Amino acid sequence: MSKPSKSQWDFGELFSPQETRRVLTVAELTVQVKRLIEQQVGTVWVTGEITNLRAQSSGHIYFTVKDSTAQLSCVLFAREPGIARDLLRDGLKVVLRGDVTVYEARGQYQMVVRAAELQGVGALQLAFEKLKQNLAGEGLFAQERKRTLPRFPQRIGLVTSPTGAAIRDVLHVLQRRHAGVAVLLAPCRVQGQGAAEEIAAAVRLLNECSAAQSKDERLDLILVTRGGGSLEDLWAFNEEVVARAIFESVLPVVSAVGHEIDFTISDFVADVRAATPSVAAEILTEHYVASREFVIEAGSRLRQLARQRMDSVQDELGHSAHRLKLAHPRRRMNQYLQRLDDLHAALLREVKKRRQTWRNDSRLLSQRLLRVRPSQALAQRTEKTRELSRHLRELGRYRLANFQTRYAAASARLRLLGPENVLTRGYSITTDAVTGDVLRDAKKVRAGQKLRTRLAKGEVRSVVEG
Repeated sequence: MSKPSKSQWDFGELFSPQETRRVLTVAELTVQVKRLIEQQVGTVWVTGEITNLRAQSSGHIYFTVKDSTAQLSCVLFAREPGIARDLLRDGLKVVLRGDVTVYEARGQYQMVVRAAELQGVGALQLAFEKLKQNLAGEGLFAQERKRTLPRFPQRIGLVTSPTGAAIRDVLHVLQRRHAGVAVLLAPCRVQGQGAAEEIAAAVRLLNECSAAQSKDERLDLILVTRGGGSLEDLWAFNEEVVARAIFESVLPVVSAVGHEIDFTISDFVADVRAATPSVAAEILTEHYVASREFVIEAGSRLRQLARQRMDSVQDELGHSAHRLKLAHPRRRMNQYLQRLDDLHAALLREVKKRRQTWRNDSRLLSQRLLRVRPSQALAQRTEKTRELSRHLRELGRYRLANFQTRYAAASARLRLLGPENVLTRGYSITTDAVTGDVLRDAKKVRAGQKLRTRLAKGEVRSVVEG
């Protein structure tokens, strides 16, 4: 029996009934993948860095979280409550809780975010910025409410840890620059759980203690301080309770927290911000140091003023002598005699004042030298003081004698130039008996005019005949 013939197109069944394939649409496959992911993965926690954040007008927020090797698309719907949306931005590291699913329209898997937490320093920094904005909106940072510190504080309230480096720095600078400042410490923790409440309580305690004292015993200001550290270490000074305690303080507050690059909420609320605890102590004592330098320079300044005064007196005397030669002798002489008396009295006052100044300087120097017992230096200064006093007395006597000599010479010259001296030599002065005018020309005399002739002794009255 021959085999049945087959044509070249007779291939039989290409696929057996068992191998019949099922072709899915894209939508069907996507639904299956979505169902599988939601069943197998479900709700998870994911950490990563936010990137490509987009906020839509509908209120929905779309972004991507990534790490060094992968990324995940995320969506935060507007209806999701309890998430601080305004704190989310590119570059923040976050921890997200959500449902992993597939967005069918694009065929990509994504997370529907249910909760978001900021992670690490980024969370603290954003909390700092948010509180800063809120307090600034309430006016706690306004410049017009900040008070001027007293120029010479006598009593300072100190809020810090009694065992930290800040209190040692502050006390060291105060002792070195002005040891007379009294410090009242309100000890508290400056780091850790509950530290913010202790700082606020210390500020309020100092205000209450100051108010209970008499006016002369009250505090002048409060210094809130601690040393440097990380943002977490300084966080107690970024708490709202501390900011409001400083804002409500009746006493002016200086904030010196951390290093120069550190800024805290307390710095913005306080009346004055110092870069470090040591800088704060220097600010509080700067007027004491400046005043001390002024006192040290006062001696040389007084001597300079005395020399200027002496030079001025000499110039005035020279001008007075020159004007005496040109003015009416008797009247001007009386004026300048009075002026000379005033100058003499002023000179004596200056001499007395300068001697008193030297005595005061000598007494202060003696007291300083006694504290360190420099016997040889003290003897030298004492001898120098005596020599200066003796020189000053000799200078005063010399000036007085010189003025008296010049006065006598000027009086003698005036007597030589006076009219009485001319009459004693045989001359006479003829004047009109009525008007008193001196006659110098015979042509101006008329007949019958009454004349009066002044001689060295007495006078003669006559009538003109021709």
